Amino acid sequence: MADAPQKKAFPLRIDPALYAAIERSAATDLRSVNAQVECLLREALSRRGVKLADPVRPKRGRPPRQQEDS
Repeated sequence: MADAPQKKAFPLRIDPALYAAIERSAATDLRSVNAQVECLLREALSRRGVKLADPVRPKRGRPPRQQEDS
């Protein structure tokens, strides 16, 4: 199974009131603040007509059992 590409990490300075609003919105949508920011950015870019590839989502569930060498 190929690993998903690493996400780009970067520091973000943001107004505390804006952060609080994003945090409330994230809680409503059952997302982390990070996932909510990413979602909001994707929505904003989509409204501007910017095409993005679908996000790479990690596979969920238990990994397949590895076979033992005999």
